[in-house]
Amino acid sequence: MSHLLDAGSSSSGGLVHLALGAVGLVREALLGALWQPLLPTSLLCQACPRLLPAEGQPGEGCWRVHSVPAGGGPEDQARSTNALLMVASLLSPQNGAVPSEATKRDQNLKRGNWGNQIEFVLTSVGYAVGLGNVWRFPYLCYRNGGGAFMFPYFIMLIFCGIPLFFMELSFGQFASQGCLGVWRISPMFKGVGYGMMVVSTYIGIYYNVVICIAFYYFFSSMTHVLPWAYCNNPWNTRDCAGVLDASNLTNGSRPATLPSNLSHLLNHSLQRTSPSEEYWRLYVLKLSDDIGNFGEVRLPLLGCLGVSWVVVFLCLIRGVKSSGKVVYFTATFPYVVLTILFVRGVTLEGAFTGIMYYLTPQWDKILEAKVWGDAASQIFYSLGCAWGGLITMASYNKFHNNCYRDSVIISITNCATSVYAGFVIFSILGFMANHLGVDVSRVADHGPGLAFVAYPEALTLLPISPLWSLLFFFMLILLGLGTQFCLLETLVTAIVDEVGNEWILQRKTYVTLGVAVAGFLLGIPLTSQAGIYWLLLMDNYAASFSLVVISCIMCVAIMYIYGHRNYFQDIQMMLGFPPPLFFQICWRFISPAIIFFILVFTVIQYRPITYNHYQYPGWAVAIGFLMALSSVLCIPLYAIFRLCRTDGDTLLQRLKNATKPSREWGPALLEHRTGRYAPTIAPSPEDGFEVQPLHPDKAQIPIVGSNGSSRLQDSRI
Repeated sequence: MSHLLDAGSSSSGGLVHLALGAVGLVREALLGALWQPLLPTSLLCQACPRLLPAEGQPGEGCWRVHSVPAGGGPEDQARSTNALLMVASLLSPQNGAVPSEATKRDQNLKRGNWGNQIEFVLTSVGYAVGLGNVWRFPYLCYRNGGGAFMFPYFIMLIFCGIPLFFMELSFGQFASQGCLGVWRISPMFKGVGYGMMVVSTYIGIYYNVVICIAFYYFFSSMTHVLPWAYCNNPWNTRDCAGVLDASNLTNGSRPATLPSNLSHLLNHSLQRTSPSEEYWRLYVLKLSDDIGNFGEVRLPLLGCLGVSWVVVFLCLIRGVKSSGKVVYFTATFPYVVLTILFVRGVTLEGAFTGIMYYLTPQWDKILEAKVWGDAASQIFYSLGCAWGGLITMASYNKFHNNCYRDSVIISITNCATSVYAGFVIFSILGFMANHLGVDVSRVADHGPGLAFVAYPEALTLLPISPLWSLLFFFMLILLGLGTQFCLLETLVTAIVDEVGNEWILQRKTYVTLGVAVAGFLLGIPLTSQAGIYWLLLMDNYAASFSLVVISCIMCVAIMYIYGHRNYFQDIQMMLGFPPPLFFQICWRFISPAIIFFILVFTVIQYRPITYNHYQYPGWAVAIGFLMALSSVLCIPLYAIFRLCRTDGDTLLQRLKNATKPSREWGPALLEHRTGRYAPTIAPSPEDGFEVQPLHPDKAQIPIVGSNGSSRLQDSRI
């Protein structure tokens, strides 16, 4: 179009108005009354102070050819240029070549939005449903009274899980900011956001190491015979006794001089080491004898760690635009695998025994505080509260999205998945216990012991065992990736939102790459021979009571510092209705009380960490506490920093100024800043929110002034 702009000569005025007239005639002849509302109905002629055409009626002079005196002055050129730009605007793809087609665009052009609401729901389900649903919940359920554990579990879901989930989603969606930017609501508490970043960093480092081990087992399953099926491998010891080796002995494939009472041998776990356990400990990990003895880096694990980080980076290379497409597979296929394993498991002999062991209620345990504490802790940690991921994912929603509905759907889906996974796990474990002639409790385990020892050993008993092993570890990979996507996006979004300028927004991919490379480098020590010790140390301390403290302070800051009435009004402005009375009561009283109970329970039930029979030394436990405190200390340290930089003559005045919402708090887009958020002065780029047209489907016409400057004008003005 530059050659048209250069053509502002003495004769261009008449030609331009001829073009305007032609457009008007075509519009009236072809579109008529049907398309009239879809095109701009008024156009300001820059050659004369008239509206062309008038609103609703042709009017005098509408779309006629104007006779403009030829002239080469600056004012004539500006008028000609403006008219040309108007014509181009009417015919541009942005306005739509087909009037009935609405232009598809993001509501928030600066940050972007989810492609559709399904992407957000699937991403949040993938974030909440993780490895803990498979390897922790079933074990907690059978240990705490089987089916009786379901009662306190769902009570905690209703009174703590769903309300906290709704609070974090609404918090991020209202401000359209990550875990740092949302604290414009009360700047002194921005340390809570930094604490969330620290927690997400710790979890992101070791979580991807677990995914890399699942990758390693997945690749190792691509064989005719699983490498942990027998005891005839170079790494096996004399104490190894596998379930398949027992079958070989009974079939006469071993010398008759060996003990004939094999069930007696297998019933004594102290005398038996399974081939899957030796494969895990002696071959995959080459486990050292102490947490301080790092030994060598396990190169196969290091390579798988690189693969897992590359996969995560590629899926997040375009932020939520790319990850939103990936979750269609990563969030749904685990349910396909779970269903396949469930159908296979329930058809096995002994599966019913395992399921009954999982579900049989022991009602006397309901009176134990430990059962309620485990239920509350599992709900809290399973939903991913206080990690910052929920706030981050919700910040990419459209402003009026019904996050109340989403919070209920995602929370219930997460808990239903945990219960469903219990059937899958215990049907296979029941079959294995029946095969060995032992009680289910002798083969039940949790954590890495279940995922990489007990369950893989049970799979060796199935026909075509490599196929089932491939499916199981592929499911673990997808479950882990769904959570890892959100952990990485939480850190990247927080960094980009905090800097906030166009330079870093255009280079968000490089920020993602930098965070992924840093995560890979920090995860290298976890692939050493002492790596599993450090992984469990981080899992037990980095994301334990610190999450509870962060969540409790967040509730207090929103409900009591910012004010529950203000927050309820914000939600009503966003959703069109206030939060239900039940959620209002939970947010103000019940949920904070339950969080405090979880904190007290965690302190009372604290036991020094162990791994199998290994007792962690004192210095390692001290490092664990330092990791836990590092996220919590962000809160008071930043509060002190903020107080020192806040204006005020007295400490009380500084405290008041530091806790009141900043000028930038509120909806990100100007069109949503209504009521008490309505700007009283013209917004500037430094205000922190994006100025967009109230009707983005209408054309924005650049108007060039006589001095050469340009501005945007709505085509209806």
